[in-house]
Amino acid sequence: MPHPNLFTPITLRGVTSKNRVIISPMCQYSATDGLADDWHLVHLGKFAQGGAGIVMTEAAAVVAEGRITHGDLGIWHDGQVAPLARIATFLRNNGAVPAIQLAHAGRKASMQRPWYGNAALTAEDHARGDLPWQIVAPSPIAMDEGWLLPHELTEADLKSLRESWRVAALRSAAAGFELLELHCAHGYLLHEFLSPLSNHRTDAYGGDRAGRMRFPLEIIETVREVWPDNLPLFVRISSVDGLDGGLTLEDSIAFAREAKTRGVDMIDCSSGGLMGSATAARIPRGYGFQVPFAAEIRKQAGIATMAVGLVLHPQHAEDILVHGHADIVAVGREALFDPNWPLHAELALAGKTDGAFDGMFDSWPKQYGWWLERREPGLRKLDGPALPFRQAR
Repeated sequence: MPHPNLFTPITLRGVTSKNRVIISPMCQYSATDGLADDWHLVHLGKFAQGGAGIVMTEAAAVVAEGRITHGDLGIWHDGQVAPLARIATFLRNNGAVPAIQLAHAGRKASMQRPWYGNAALTAEDHARGDLPWQIVAPSPIAMDEGWLLPHELTEADLKSLRESWRVAALRSAAAGFELLELHCAHGYLLHEFLSPLSNHRTDAYGGDRAGRMRFPLEIIETVREVWPDNLPLFVRISSVDGLDGGLTLEDSIAFAREAKTRGVDMIDCSSGGLMGSATAARIPRGYGFQVPFAAEIRKQAGIATMAVGLVLHPQHAEDILVHGHADIVAVGREALFDPNWPLHAELALAGKTDGAFDGMFDSWPKQYGWWLERREPGLRKLDGPALPFRQAR
């Protein structure tokens, strides 16, 4: 059978991923003072063991005030580098490209951990020790009724934030990450600048599309200047706001073109999140509902894209690549359901059935494959040809 596109290596600058599967950043809200711990090591490490070509950390805040919650990962001081380096080393040693996402939550900072309500902090949160802090945004517009009113960033504030992103990129390189993504999506600070619904500024950083793009593009330039030239830079965007008067796909295509000229290698095409939860929007949801955004940005902006959003099945992921809709496919919550999704997908796409179990587990960690390849013949005697993707929905 032809070799699946999903399991064809891809080289970005000087970095090669063994396949086209990336694990999306998924916040765990479980850090203390921004420090990665054993939870983060095991959470991310099992995806490398599970066969993903690229594994990305959750959003790491570039300043303490840029955390979504008190439990967010951070990279705002040097003491946070060593725990992240431990994770990057494990990912690399287990076959995955270690990647990190840098972020600032803007007006969606200082909120509840999701299992406490995923909303504005309450007296109950204060009693747990999760006290609010001053939040910032392009304009003094609260995310919603009952939420904190942000401080409008001054030009001096913007200069300070550019430096925070610059130093965070240097720390990311020092920690051994080989791919960096800037979070410009889901209602967080850089997305807030891009959207006309959250950016009402009248200076050079607001107004028309060019003004609203100015600060996110400055952050890209700042990071690209210090991020090693041989390492790729991604940007995650909300392709559309999914709200009346909000960010459009045409806006995102224009932004992607500008990002490409500044050294961005791939656009991670998500959507929504300006109001409410991370991806909330009036966009009909179905399998691969955001893939058309990745396809159109790839075509119109001439830049590589990542498809993300309810891509659950191996053949669906393969079809996205075959049809040229994206260059890599992100798996998020489905990887929480099945951390071995890439390994299972490889079996499914290779058609490893009906007695063809020799070499079936060659891609698996040898500590696992050794056991599984000896079990498979016995299972087939009991059940007939094994299902190559036993966790399939």
